[in-house]
Amino acid sequence: MTSARDAQPPQSPPSWGWPLFILLAVAGLFYVKWFPYYHRAFTAEATHSIGKSILMGGAASAPEPSFTAALDYALAYGKAIWQAMVLGLLLGSGVQALLPAQWIARALGRHGFGSVAAGGLLAVPGMMCTCCAAPVVAGLRARNASPGGAIAFWLGNSVLNPATLVFMGFVLGWQWSALRLVLGVLMVFGLGWLANRLVTREEALAADVRLAMFAQEQAESGNVFARWLRLFVRMAVRLVPEYIVLVLLLGAARAWLFPHIGPDVASSLGWIVVFAAAGMLFVIPTAGEVPIIQAMLALGMGVGPAGALLMTLAPVSLPSFAMLAGSFRVRTLALVGSVVVLFGVVAGLATVALGF
Repeated sequence: MTSARDAQPPQSPPSWGWPLFILLAVAGLFYVKWFPYYHRAFTAEATHSIGKSILMGGAASAPEPSFTAALDYALAYGKAIWQAMVLGLLLGSGVQALLPAQWIARALGRHGFGSVAAGGLLAVPGMMCTCCAAPVVAGLRARNASPGGAIAFWLGNSVLNPATLVFMGFVLGWQWSALRLVLGVLMVFGLGWLANRLVTREEALAADVRLAMFAQEQAESGNVFARWLRLFVRMAVRLVPEYIVLVLLLGAARAWLFPHIGPDVASSLGWIVVFAAAGMLFVIPTAGEVPIIQAMLALGMGVGPAGALLMTLAPVSLPSFAMLAGSFRVRTLALVGSVVVLFGVVAGLATVALGF
């Protein structure tokens, strides 16, 4: 019996839909990510720095919680990511308007390791922070990408970012890049595989039904540009306000999440766990973990907590969890957060054991 996943839709978006999407993705990523990061790599090589820590600047601690602290962080963060966020919204809505629903299902919709591998590999050129990748992930899930494939794409954008690995090597040392790459591959593909393993037969059958509905929806959608605009506005209205609120709250709460940084923050298991959990919740721009860790190590903090931040600052955050709350089950997001913290603890212990 042929399932809805394997059936051909009665009508697809215009034949120029997918070339337009590819053009947008390539041009947008070149302008927002590839070209700037190419030049930034030379700066990292020459100066062994890519800027100040967005968390606390040159101070030994983050500012006390206040509206000013919240606004200052939100403005600095927004200045760093706004272009990537707009691109993420365009791509997230474009996935639904410009690409045939069956394409997403075939590439990322299976519940085996193939969709996880595809999601992780597709993430590598994206180089987006967790929140800017979230709209694309939401678009993929809306078009029936499997939980594992979508999670691999979500985490892979930040954890497997080749530019960040290069910056990290020049600024922190290549042993940090190697540790991030090894644990990052395990995190991205392992978490994706585990998420797909937890999909029940009932959930898989329900996904087939939704796919048939998506195909019919595309067949009756009318003008593709009007549909793309509607999806873009709907996604922006749903995701951006809560995102801004949470960034403001985290900006104000920096001093609570990250207490005074100095030699007293040693490489004990307690501090490693605390920093792993704090890094998982906090939100930073792409490669923001590099100057944060550099500044903390310069202030005498132990390598253990720094190693924890290496694996937890980038892949997820409280705002990205909120943005994807409607795209995954709560248990799946809880699993992602827990496993990210676990990888942070492993990384912290590894930096101590390896003598970083």
